[in-house]
Amino acid sequence: MAHEAALLALKEQDMAYPCGCSRKDLADAPRGPLGVIYPGTCRNGCEALETAIRVRTNDQPITFIDKLQGSQTQRLESESGDFVIKRRDGLIAYQLAVVVDDELEGITEIVRGIDIMDSTQRQIWLQQLLGYQTPAYVHIPVIAHPNGDKLSKLTGAPGIPLEGIRGTLVTALDALRQEPPRDLAANSLPDIWRWATDNWKLEPMREVTSVNTNSLAPNVLTSTPSIP
Repeated sequence: MAHEAALLALKEQDMAYPCGCSRKDLADAPRGPLGVIYPGTCRNGCEALETAIRVRTNDQPITFIDKLQGSQTQRLESESGDFVIKRRDGLIAYQLAVVVDDELEGITEIVRGIDIMDSTQRQIWLQQLLGYQTPAYVHIPVIAHPNGDKLSKLTGAPGIPLEGIRGTLVTALDALRQEPPRDLAANSLPDIWRWATDNWKLEPMREVTSVNTNSLAPNVLTSTPSIP
């Protein structure tokens, strides 16, 4: 399996090691902008029977240019520390899985929500260690509740309803500042997608991190959809 092959390659470089630390063990660890900063407890050996696998990091700056949000830099060792690439339950962790999957699919450009932009340098680090190409990145605004929380299951946002889906799509285009025509939702779904593809613009979203639900233009709604 490709995930396990990538994990083995990191182990052979001595860039991955077992870690038996639990959340309780790390309760007093320092915290940074990315959460708990792993203090390197198991870097030089681990006797625990149940372990996760972490990848070694260093403090060299990793920088990428986001096409919307500009230059982004992290120093992994001091801002997050060595991070988990295989969980204690045996599952490959998100950071490694997405890097391997993108490489297998030949992905050259990634467009995703700004809420996971802080993961990018960890993924770039893995790309460098595995000899992969680094895609270009664009992190777009997320839709937020009036209190600033991202619309998601965790914050109680309902799922996107199947009915009125054309109105939902046009609302999303409006939220992303694409300025859809007021009557676009009356068109067929393929026509809406065609308009969106032909008129897609990054510039109106530059340096915008979130769009409040209260700011969505009501004239594009044909129902009351939610965008998680």
